[in-house]
Amino acid sequence: MIELIHDVYRYRELIWALALKDLKIRYKRSFLGFLWALLNPLLMMIVLTLVFSNILRASVPYYAVFMLSTLLPWLFFAQSLAYSAEAVVGNAELIKKVRVPKSVFPVAAVVSNMINLLLSFVPLLLIVPATGMSFFWTWIYLPVAMIALTIFTLGASFFFATANVYYRDITHIVQVVLNVWFYLTPIIYAETQFPAQYRWVFKLNPVVYVLHGFRLPIYGANGQYGLLPQMSSVIASFVCGFASLIIGFWIFRKYQDEFVFYV
Repeated sequence: MIELIHDVYRYRELIWALALKDLKIRYKRSFLGFLWALLNPLLMMIVLTLVFSNILRASVPYYAVFMLSTLLPWLFFAQSLAYSAEAVVGNAELIKKVRVPKSVFPVAAVVSNMINLLLSFVPLLLIVPATGMSFFWTWIYLPVAMIALTIFTLGASFFFATANVYYRDITHIVQVVLNVWFYLTPIIYAETQFPAQYRWVFKLNPVVYVLHGFRLPIYGANGQYGLLPQMSSVIASFVCGFASLIIGFWIFRKYQDEFVFYV
């Protein structure tokens, strides 16, 4: 862990340059460019809101805000994993020519998606007053939730970046896993919509604890708005985050010296 912190600090300028490069390539020759960072979650929100608040008649007030409060951090998580899986393989030429820590590439992928996440919060800031909902003082907790989410995402990113070096099918497997994971996570629905005897299943999903840190301050739960997560939930989010980071980086560090022979 100390090695990772040292490398991130020492190569922070390179990480920033790689993150910006990733964003430029992502929106290259796009007419709207970085506006897609705002439009993607907005369009997804419109589609899901029409489906789940009207067709399925989900009984959730301010449904657009309810969903976006966790959809935005989920998109950051999902996109970070998708881009991190290609982070090492996609920079094969640079890895072979320049001697830099391999860890900077997954970190840069996460940083680029963090910029995307911050931009995507703009639609949420507009939708909250548009729906008649209020901003709550509990929003000040969001930086803490962001830290927990980033730590958890970094760990998963290191794991999939390593796996994809040896098995290129991982890129496709990640998409399948994320699609299933999305519907197993209370993003478009509330946990309370499930019978009480089955809600224990959500406790097995580590990302739920992290997403609670966004939904509760922005939206709330059980008819109460603007809540802070319970201390047990905060601790669980960081335990899951650091467990993910420790395991993911340990695997990455163990195999990183072999990457040059497989990319």
